[in-house]
Amino acid sequence: MALKIIVSYDDTDNDRDALALGRLLAGSAHDLSLAYVRHSFGESLDQQAAERLLARGAESVGTPEMPKYVVVNPATSVGLAEIAAQEAADIIAFGSEYRTAKGLVKPGISAHKLLLGGGSAIAVAPAALNTEPQLSVVTVGVIDEGDPAARQTAESLAAALGATVAEHGAGRLDLLVVGSRKEAPEGKVVLSAASDYAVEAANYPVLVIPRATALDFS
Repeated sequence: MALKIIVSYDDTDNDRDALALGRLLAGSAHDLSLAYVRHSFGESLDQQAAERLLARGAESVGTPEMPKYVVVNPATSVGLAEIAAQEAADIIAFGSEYRTAKGLVKPGISAHKLLLGGGSAIAVAPAALNTEPQLSVVTVGVIDEGDPAARQTAESLAAALGATVAEHGAGRLDLLVVGSRKEAPEGKVVLSAASDYAVEAANYPVLVIPRATALDFS
């Protein structure tokens, strides 16, 4: 069954990074969509403007027919969690926080909230990923936190990308798969302190999976 990947998208450079990562993870076999969360206060776009924004994002990668969702919720993280649950999304992809230095990963507020109990895997792109002329992954790293699902996910993703799997800290990585901590409920994302540090120190895309929830990229 194809995976479903939702990109949190607001047409900023950082969310173009998220779209680049979403496309990498989706490849040609999985379903990719865009989502924008409207708020009930002043800085949020109206419905039509939000739809145009998402249309520009889809057109920018040559897939104008890509599913696009405009969600209304006071909290971006809650709105994304709602659409992910509604669409049975496996992954929500984010860019790094605004003004993150090029090549570094820094989850923003919404991503951080979903890394504390979200029900979908969370992918975070390093800043300026979308400016890379060609995204290639040679080595997928893994921090399994004692959860076989994390290693299964890393192996499946590596096979789909024509890459190999290595332990985190064993050498150069191009992408990192992280399992949730042992105390996390099954099906929920919760980072351990050590894994949270590894995510913040990364200079490559990161994918954090819910406890006991392997993702099949084949």
